[in-house]
Amino acid sequence: MAHVHEHLVPCPHGDFRVRLYDPSPAKPKPALLYLHGGGWTFFSLDTHDRVMREYAARAGIVVAGIDYALSPEAKFPVALEQAATAVRWLHRDGAAFGVDGARLTLGGDSAGGNLSVAACLKLRDEGDAGLVRGMLLNYPAFEGDCSDESQDRYGGPGYMLTRDEMRMFWTRYLRSPDDAQNPLAAPLRAQLGGLPPAFFAVPECDVLTEQSLAMIPKLRDAGVAVTDRLYPGATHSFLEAVSISPTADRALADGAAWLRDRLFGG
Repeated sequence: MAHVHEHLVPCPHGDFRVRLYDPSPAKPKPALLYLHGGGWTFFSLDTHDRVMREYAARAGIVVAGIDYALSPEAKFPVALEQAATAVRWLHRDGAAFGVDGARLTLGGDSAGGNLSVAACLKLRDEGDAGLVRGMLLNYPAFEGDCSDESQDRYGGPGYMLTRDEMRMFWTRYLRSPDDAQNPLAAPLRAQLGGLPPAFFAVPECDVLTEQSLAMIPKLRDAGVAVTDRLYPGATHSFLEAVSISPTADRALADGAAWLRDRLFGG
């Protein structure tokens, strides 16, 4: 990176950090705001530092990592509101940091993918649908449970994520069982019209893959353009293995190419 710097963004729930990765001196650049995974409960800007640097370098854009508040201390909708606040902040003030605030995308992995779609729903419903040009969604979570078939096939010993873990994460994230019916928590329940185009990186061997496969046609039926890529043999969190995995390298390249098309295209 040519420059990495952090800023505190004010929010009613408390200030939070945004870390900007800038790959070159050329300015202004479009940006991807990125939300890390970890079940809304753990991981950080540092655990996802490599992934964000890869997107910045490969796409030639600024990547802004959002250090959202973690559960169970911060329950839904705190992280969601911070994500929407970060989009508005970068749209308004991005020029001061070499960012073209009119060319923003939003994305993340796992819980971060959930927050990305939920933030776009929130922005749409509050009259700011045009602030985000696309959603980059890596093995996202869209509802609170996984099927028996998914658990049997991809949630056993040796896999990266299980149904019991996901149930624990949702319990920590939501304020009460009623929140599981809220489309801003479980976007599979949402009306999806008016959302920006989406890119899905879908690993074959993940308990959450069925949720992406349910969301993709629902988005298309709502008139949302979707690009989806299935990665055979890949499991949850596979992008983090980019230093040793050709599959992760290919998925990052695919996502970066899609970002370039959305942000530099006509």
